[in-house]
Amino acid sequence: MIGLVLHAELADKSYLFNTGKSFKSYGFLGCHLLDDEQAEFNVWAPNAKKVAVVGDFNNWQDSPLEQIKDTGIWHLVLDGVKAGDLYKFAITGPDDKRALKIDPYATEFEKKPGDAAVVMKPINHKWKDGLWLGRRKRSKALQRPLNIYEVHLGSWRRHEDDDSYYSYEEFANELIPYVKQHGYTHIELMPIMEHLLDASWGYQQLGYFATTSRFGTRAEFLNFVEKCHLANIGVIVDWVPGHFIRNYDALYQYDGTPTFEYQDENRADNKRWGAWNFDLGKAQVQSFLISSAMYWLEECHLDGLRVDAVSNMLYLDYDDGKEGLTNKNGDNRNLEGIAFLQKLNQVIHREHPDVLMIAEESSAYKGVTDTVENGGLGFDYKWNLGWMHDTLKFFEMGPVYRCNNFQLLTFAFVYMYNEKFILPFSHDEVVHGKKSLMHKMPGDRYNQFANLRTMMIYLLAFPGKKLRFMGSEWGQFLEWRDWSSLEWVDLKDDMNHKMDIFTTALNEIYHDQRPLWELDHNPEGMIYSNTDDAASSTMGFIRQGKRKHQFVVAAFNFVPVERKKYRIGVPFTGEYELLINTEDERYGGTWTKLETNFTADKTPFHGQPASFTVTLPAMGALLIQPIKLNRG
Repeated sequence: MIGLVLHAELADKSYLFNTGKSFKSYGFLGCHLLDDEQAEFNVWAPNAKKVAVVGDFNNWQDSPLEQIKDTGIWHLVLDGVKAGDLYKFAITGPDDKRALKIDPYATEFEKKPGDAAVVMKPINHKWKDGLWLGRRKRSKALQRPLNIYEVHLGSWRRHEDDDSYYSYEEFANELIPYVKQHGYTHIELMPIMEHLLDASWGYQQLGYFATTSRFGTRAEFLNFVEKCHLANIGVIVDWVPGHFIRNYDALYQYDGTPTFEYQDENRADNKRWGAWNFDLGKAQVQSFLISSAMYWLEECHLDGLRVDAVSNMLYLDYDDGKEGLTNKNGDNRNLEGIAFLQKLNQVIHREHPDVLMIAEESSAYKGVTDTVENGGLGFDYKWNLGWMHDTLKFFEMGPVYRCNNFQLLTFAFVYMYNEKFILPFSHDEVVHGKKSLMHKMPGDRYNQFANLRTMMIYLLAFPGKKLRFMGSEWGQFLEWRDWSSLEWVDLKDDMNHKMDIFTTALNEIYHDQRPLWELDHNPEGMIYSNTDDAASSTMGFIRQGKRKHQFVVAAFNFVPVERKKYRIGVPFTGEYELLINTEDERYGGTWTKLETNFTADKTPFHGQPASFTVTLPAMGALLIQPIKLNRG
């Protein structure tokens, strides 16, 4: 029998869990070593007839758990359990069918294809990233540079001799210096939570508290995060609270009945992704998922979570075959999903106001990044997928067609301040036959690089934070393949090498030029000097900083026709200098001599009181900054 004191403690914790208010439920649910040879097991299985634990410590024979009355929690303290032992829960449902199930709170699993949990010692990592966390707490993220390098660890690099995975330690030794050298501020890891199917890229998760064993242990992952912070690089990880892996030995019908998923099988079944949807209105599921988010942010010191597939949680009819589903108000909103996302962001920001919650949301849902108090979802950022799709569609066109499709670029000006946006060129756009960014570009190899360089300056200059997927920095031609390493051999090619140099130079400019990020989400940060010249397929605008005399001029030519004496309107007369020219031969262009200095006179142009002229390179772009202005 369970002791009275222990029973009371578990009852109190269970009450919070069952009311959706246990946001660190990983502290008591799951397996917890009490000493070197004893462990406590707690699992939520409210409708089970019997629950036992089986593992290395009992020769995989049942050790029964006792149900704590009126809680749905089953409990056992067992001797002879040690760190490293494998285990599962044996659960007998109401229909008397017995099934072996994973521990939903496991913090490590055996290597695939097995999915038994590993008995783990408590985290005892002695963090050394206090300086980073202190700076993060003091900084205002919206007014800071955010330049994200998106990485799929399984295919960034592999060992050349046997094509095996790198370890977390090897990533720390190679990925971190690489990201630092190229001038990115953050690494975003595609889901590194445990998953069985490589081809799912981690988005069909098995473990919500466990790093994948593909690359090493939990301790090695924590070391990786710490080393990122010591190198002044933030770590964001993709997280999937909307749906889970289909496997029957995972969360599906955990206690023999729908437990984590919806009771209604039509709502539970995610046909599009071959997964099961979480019942986001269930209090215990809310405790489970918010605890998962808190675990990664608090115990693993992550700097943010990019929440995947938010649209699937916002709409009842988002999935295939769900047409016509409505809520009590007669519309298609998933009221439980909306309330869960609001609760998630409120809880996270109350505990950690300095971390980033980022939504991957593909609809025009209003208020994704507005506060919950104002009726919004409470995210810090939203991926601007509309901008991404329109920009890529424009650049994929032959230049002769661009003048008639200029709205693909200008439409984003209408809504770019509706949300706080990140501009992503992500993994989703360079896979499944969509071609790499480089391969999307029209023309011969030279013109493909010219287009790619111009598009990257357009990304840099447009209001919003930045994200680029690995391989785009040097213009890899092959589309992304999750089963093999990036084509690092490309860097031996002169054009790829110069593209890599260009990316580093561009990222350095972005980091150093405050107008490119300081007012990203404020209309005062954008001056529309020449954004509607579709006939010539050129564009110019100014990114304004907080200080009146700090700004960056951006000029674009989207066709392969050089524009001599191209006039650009600016706020002040005075002296200006070139920051970067995409046609500089150092970056793969043809210009050996650059126009580097410009004098703005009192010639008004495009609504500005002063202007200067430049030679706008064919299929190219310029960034220019003031150096000595006449401020009278």
